[in-house]
Amino acid sequence: MITKSNIETAYCFFHQKLQVYAYSTLEWQRDDIELAIADYVSQMDKELYSWLAADRADFLLNHDLFQQDLEHAVEVLEAEVINKI
Repeated sequence: MITKSNIETAYCFFHQKLQVYAYSTLEWQRDDIELAIADYVSQMDKELYSWLAADRADFLLNHDLFQQDLEHAVEVLEAEVINKI
């Protein structure tokens, strides 16, 4: 079961990382963010990840789609956080 706490935690983490990633011009910083997200994904609630990823195995793990995936995750989680208030 996906908990409110899991949703809020993922939202906060992804939102913070997106704010830096989207405006960073430093490749090493962007790479570090991708690694941090990959580490988080490996430990996050599997049901929550599956729901966000729509069962796409490389969601948030594909360099070429990373920013798009992160934006999608933040958008979906933000809507869910608002609905849970």
